[in-house]
Amino acid sequence: MRAVFVGASSLSVMSARLLVKRGHEVVIIERDKAVIDALTPGLDCGFLHGDGARPGVLREADPEHTDFLFCLTGSDQANIIASLVGRSLGFGSVVTKIDDPELEHICLELGLRSTIIPSRTIGRFLADMFEGHDPLEVSAMIRGEARVFSFVVQQADAAPVADIGLPSGARIVCAYRDAKFLLPDPDTALRAGDEVIVIAQREQLAALEERFGQGKPEKQAKRERPK
Repeated sequence: MRAVFVGASSLSVMSARLLVKRGHEVVIIERDKAVIDALTPGLDCGFLHGDGARPGVLREADPEHTDFLFCLTGSDQANIIASLVGRSLGFGSVVTKIDDPELEHICLELGLRSTIIPSRTIGRFLADMFEGHDPLEVSAMIRGEARVFSFVVQQADAAPVADIGLPSGARIVCAYRDAKFLLPDPDTALRAGDEVIVIAQREQLAALEERFGQGKPEKQAKRERPK
């Protein structure tokens, strides 16, 4: 598989090293030539000098034959712009790093569903560990054909849970309203702006994207490369 990283951050470099070690093809886009020169001797991957938020630079990274685009610079705004540009150019899956949790809702509304907030993830991991909980329990539950899908309720979709129009094989697990956790029942009225978390069979993801997607769906299938 092939991965492209925007920004040679410590997270990008650590992930790139692991992927290269596992036999995957990696390209890092970095605007600072000195950083590229420092990394090149010890990291066996491709480097592209330029601004990863610019369409011309991302086109050089070969979207058609890339499975994942990771936008991991130190700027939330740059990561969001690079993700939107990358998605428009046809990168298979786009992952967006943000440091400000308040921007997560915006990312969802823009259709950027694979968003990571490292400080929150690590903080929860450490807090759960401190209290004696297994931070990997939930991840272990989502396996096989099960997938998680989230969407932000638009004004036109506001309705009781029972009338929201989910496809068969999909169920609402929980929701967040003004950052507060909700466990909705069939009579709970979903409001515009609510973030809804759905668990579904993998085959239902396309129908969920078509029904609730607020942006261009990310391509999930792995593409064959020309020989």
